[in-house]
Amino acid sequence: MSKKMQFYYFHLMPYPYLSENFHQEYESTWVTLPNSLYDPEKGHELYNRYIDELVKAAEMGWDGVCVNEHHQNAYGTMPSPNIIAAMLVHRIKTAKIAIVGNALPLHDDPLRVAEEIAMLDVISGGRIISGFVRGTGMEYFSYNINPAHSRERFYEAHDLIIRAWTENGPFRFEGKHYNYRYVNPWPRPLQKPHPPIWLPGTGSLETIEFAAEKRYPFMMVFSPQKYQRKAYEMYRRLAEEKFGYEAQPSQLAFAIPTFVAETDAIARKEAEQHILWLFHKGLHTTLQFSFPPGYVSEKSLASILGSGLKQFYQLSFQELIDEGYIIVGSPATVIEKLSVYTEEMKAGILIGGAHCGDMPKELVDKNMEMFAKEVIPHFR
Repeated sequence: MSKKMQFYYFHLMPYPYLSENFHQEYESTWVTLPNSLYDPEKGHELYNRYIDELVKAAEMGWDGVCVNEHHQNAYGTMPSPNIIAAMLVHRIKTAKIAIVGNALPLHDDPLRVAEEIAMLDVISGGRIISGFVRGTGMEYFSYNINPAHSRERFYEAHDLIIRAWTENGPFRFEGKHYNYRYVNPWPRPLQKPHPPIWLPGTGSLETIEFAAEKRYPFMMVFSPQKYQRKAYEMYRRLAEEKFGYEAQPSQLAFAIPTFVAETDAIARKEAEQHILWLFHKGLHTTLQFSFPPGYVSEKSLASILGSGLKQFYQLSFQELIDEGYIIVGSPATVIEKLSVYTEEMKAGILIGGAHCGDMPKELVDKNMEMFAKEVIPHFR
């Protein structure tokens, strides 16, 4: 089994300027956080800094960079990841650009998603990875979409997009949620049969099975290692027993914040407050917003309720390390922990990055440079 790993630099583009007593003032970083707190002048600086960080990662040896879609929150300020991807296409010359991903059920016109991804793929010379997601439960409040229709809208939009990319048009599409008299997109994607598709998720049973059936890489997001293991085992078992193939490391990805410094002690000291910003502020919301009625199936909801997992804001920094939500330490420690994925868990794609939470630029640069020089080469 290969012990090599692919590295994709992931950026949330958060808005870090939240007050120290944020939790006393606001119930959530999502949906209801007043947008009067957003300063566009600071936002201007942040966007340009964040885009520069993505470009630098590609120049320093990451295989690709990742952007994603979220709405009405301070955790991730990319309501349109395709726009960010378009800004990166000409500045990043060889690395992949992964959009992980477009939240299909939130869009009333998935054909527009098919067109935009195809356009980006052609412009980039075939370097686009197209992630598809359902979006968090919070997004359904922000976009006023019935969460009970989330999964069926996702499947229907997915099928429409695949057909739009692979079938000669014009043809008619008639579904429950989407109807088109003419499906005939120009341009068509450069990659054949279509750009690679990744499916990020938190381990829902339905998403894992759908990914295994389609042979799409499945990516675990913000979860303890023991649940990552379970998800990968389920993917491999379904691949072999139900769909008749052997899953490869390139089909199993994990999104984990990583921070590397000279020693374990220095890494912990430098990273702690910024990683806690992500988990205690950026990911802070209510169960009402996270799991609106109908968003998850009864089977998956039972699995979630029976897991005993704490909410993100309840996790200490030590718990985040011990349970595998994050990887922090010296180069040797980070290599050792990443090797667990390649050697034991047979997962081959790290979705991570030097930036985390409200981390200042000088720490991001240090983290990026040490990771690129002292960690990535070990897995080449």
